[in-house]
Amino acid sequence: MTTGRVDDIRPDRLRTGHGAKWTAIAEAVLPAWVADMDLGIPPAVTTELRRTIDRQDLGYPYWADGDPVVAAFADRMQSKYGWIPQPDSTRVFSDLIQILQIVIEFTTQPGDTVALHVPNYPPFLAAIHRAGRRPAPLKFVDTPSGWVPDLDQHRALFDEENPRLLVVVNPHNPTGRALTRAELDVLAELARDNGIPVLADEIHSDLTYPSHSHIPFASLDSDVAALTITATSATKAFNLAGTRCAVAHIGHGPTKIALEKAPLDYFGTPSVLSRVATVAAWRHGDEWQQKILSILDGNRKRVAEWAATHPSLRQHEPEATYLSWLDFGETRLASDPAAHILERGRVQLSPGAEFAHHTSVDTRSFARLNFATTPNLLTEILSRIDDSMRG
Repeated sequence: MTTGRVDDIRPDRLRTGHGAKWTAIAEAVLPAWVADMDLGIPPAVTTELRRTIDRQDLGYPYWADGDPVVAAFADRMQSKYGWIPQPDSTRVFSDLIQILQIVIEFTTQPGDTVALHVPNYPPFLAAIHRAGRRPAPLKFVDTPSGWVPDLDQHRALFDEENPRLLVVVNPHNPTGRALTRAELDVLAELARDNGIPVLADEIHSDLTYPSHSHIPFASLDSDVAALTITATSATKAFNLAGTRCAVAHIGHGPTKIALEKAPLDYFGTPSVLSRVATVAAWRHGDEWQQKILSILDGNRKRVAEWAATHPSLRQHEPEATYLSWLDFGETRLASDPAAHILERGRVQLSPGAEFAHHTSVDTRSFARLNFATTPNLLTEILSRIDDSMRG
């Protein structure tokens, strides 16, 4: 049994579990790919899960006073972000991909265009493509101060492509941007002017670093709220990915009506344990999460310092998330950096090309690094990447 201390997080323990991050790779490889953390889970979650198991309480979920996940979500949005979700507009799902797939099916038709920032989370691009829709890339510009959305290109794309759904991943995966109010206002204007719904993926909101802030898209104004489906979960900030529990706040009236008419079994039901873990994290996990965020903050600065020692490597310190978007385009690894680093350095990164699948954007020279590990393991990961770049 682990103590919960960060210095007790050991590769041998992680490799004997069931998490894909550590078990789906060769034993000699260090993982810095799948977006979960090596840093344990909140003690409050452990306590509540054990209490539920000791009570042998694994039946069908039911709470007479209403779903506690919905209540915890509403309280958290108000207390942390000053946004008050609408009553009776929140539903519990298994994960963000399920929410996206359902929103695609209920708001668009085959052949329609879905606008979203590219690079983007690969399963989102795959879900759009599988559904017979076309992802239309809203582009970022690499500036000396960081990744900036190309708002003129966004406006031109809406004029040319006429998208029927806008997906806003904020904080953004993989660049780590926490979009500003001004940037969100432009996206909101595009959605309003075109009368289309917005799926706002805000799963990384609690992983925003000091001097930056997260603004819920639905909080911009009442007109925007009426177009927005907000999707989030405790899984990223509290390291609960395998529990499979997420929420969608459905402010978009037509989508809400369509979901209410759909068969209940179409959506599935997250378990008692997943709900218990989520509520414990959101209501009692903040002290733990702030300690973890401090470790992640130190790690992101360590990655930035390391990247600065490689003049040919491009990297901007993320404003949120525990993900670093690295451009190896001016290095000898440019053709496929993740493959080269895996072969030569025995570190698994996420290949950059996957973050632009099914679009015209070229991200082959990039790789995404997950730095949500111990400082010691991060040092070893960066050292191995150094070896790959020299070898």
